Formats: sequence, C-alpha cells, structure tokens
Amino acid sequence: MGAYDIEIEGLAAEARAALVREIDADGAWAEDPVWREAFAQVPRHLFVPYYYVAGRGGYERRWGQSPNPEARERWVRGAYDDVPLATRLRDGELLSSSSQPSLMARMLVALRVEDGDRVLEVGAGTGYNAALLAHRLGDDDLVTSIDLEPEITESARQHLAAAGHHPVVVTGDGARGVPERAPFDRVIATCALPTVPRAWLAQCRPGARVLTPLSTGLLTLTVRDGEHAEGRFLPSAAYFVPLRGEGRAHPDGMSLAGLPDRAREQELFRFLLVLLRGTLDPREAYGLWEREGEPDRGRYGVTVAGERAWAWLDDPEGPYLWPLP
Repeated sequence: MGAYDIEIEGLAAEARAALVREIDADGAWAEDPVWREAFAQVPRHLFVPYYYVAGRGGYERRWGQSPNPEARERWVRGAYDDVPLATRLRDGELLSSSSQPSLMARMLVALRVEDGDRVLEVGAGTGYNAALLAHRLGDDDLVTSIDLEPEITESARQHLAAAGHHPVVVTGDGARGVPERAPFDRVIATCALPTVPRAWLAQCRPGARVLTPLSTGLLTLTVRDGEHAEGRFLPSAAYFVPLRGEGRAHPDGMSLAGLPDRAREQELFRFLLVLLRGTLDPREAYGLWEREGEPDRGRYGVTVAGERAWAWLDDPEGPYLWPLP
C-alpha cells in the first residue's frame, strides 16, 4: 500500500468513525444495534470514487484520484458526511445517488432483517446498501440487487468487489423483481414508486417484509401471500430518485392555486396530495386533512389484494380510501 493509499485509508477511518458516532447520537439503529458494526466496517468512500456537490454555479465534481491533495481530502471526508451524494447526472437530471447514511440506517432497521434472510434490493445505486446488507447477513449470496441501467450495475459490481463483497447484481426492471432468485424474505427499494409492484409479492415468502418509498414516505408491508399485503408508513419523510422502467413514478403536476399559503408550506399535506395522485381535488384534500387533525404519515397505510391496491387513512376498510395504480 502506497503513501497515498495509507493517507486516504487513515482519513476514511477517522471520518467513518465520526459518521457512526453521529448516527449513534441520532438513535437511528437503537432498535437493532447490529447495524452499527456494518456502518463501522463498510467503507463508503469505495462506493463513491467521485460524486457531485451542488453549488451556486452548478455541480462541483469531487474525485478520489484528484492530483490535488486538498481536493482528495475534501472527497474522502465528504464521502462520510451524513448527506445524500449525487453520483450520476445526465443532462442535469439526477439518475443515481448514494442515500443519506442515517436514512439508510433507519430503513435497514425498519426492514427487520434476520439471519438467513434472502433480500432483494431494488435500485442498486453505488452498491453501498447491498454491501451493508451482505455484511450484516454474512453471506453475499443472500443479497440480490437490481437496477435498469447497465452502467449503474457494472459500477456497483466493481465497488462491491473493491470492498470484498460479491452479491448478485442484476440489470433489469426492478418493478418485475428477479424471479430466478426468489423466494425473498425481505424486499427493500431505494427509488420512488407510484404503487407496490405485484411481482414483488409473488416472489416473496408468506410473512415477508417489504419496505419501499411511496409518495414522500416509507411504506412497510407484511406479505400474506403472493397476492396480498398490508402495512403502514413510517413517520419519517423520504425523497428518492424515481424508479426507471415499467413501474416508474410520474410527477404529480398538481396545482396548489387557490389553497391557503399554509398549505404550500405543509410537507405532510403535500405527502397526502402525492399519495392521492389526483383522485381528490387539492381543495377537497386540504379540507379532509384539516378535518382529520393534520394526520402524520404513521396514520396512513396501503393494502394490496390481487389486482387492487389502495391507500387509506387510519383504517384499511375506510371511510378514507384511495386507489393506487
């Protein structure tokens, strides 16, 4: 190992320890502290050899092979900031990112992974999340990750190999799952979807747990069988790059004209609007939201029953039900 590598590894270890302390203080893995070791051991900087930081003049590219020592230090320290990192851009559009580590920690805890579980990850990203899963499970073959973009899956494989992990990384439409690797005990998506793909349920064992971004929240579902699942949203907000492929999310495009200024500022109201996807007029939605005491995410849930899927407030039997695609 050369002097450059020793310098980088030393900086990375210091920054990684600081990140773990920060997530510790946030209490993200209090319910399942086994994840602390995964975050302490898996080197995030190997998964982001370069990334982009937004600035006044656009995006600044930080690169681990920069000839400038100060730039290299900014890169490695920034790799362990508790923030999402933009990793792929195309014509100004964000294609892929490495999620905020504390959010990843909360999601992995909420997934309730147990020893021996087979896990499907939808949205390979940099490969960092798959590495955390593989480290936790102690068996690379239990983890399958899928992404539509060949460039993303190939770089994820390279990053994983550099970190000493070799889970199965598949190029394909995440909404279709990976039937040849089924059945799964856990499914976790790291991209936003408009509904719950039925293919996931068909590829799950009964009792499996699904965690997926929906609207601006995180939905947790328990799978009853290949056609039925139900669950609620976690209380925290979550914003992800939309899934590309058949199950891709579409922008809501809703006008807030005519609503009180307060409605524009209420993030929980916008969560409801996106979840409704136009099934209620925004004014009617705002009236409902106020009447029901400005409900937080934890009061909403989703039920999937065969070809039907619906979101609900408080009770899956109603009175507040809204169809999902």
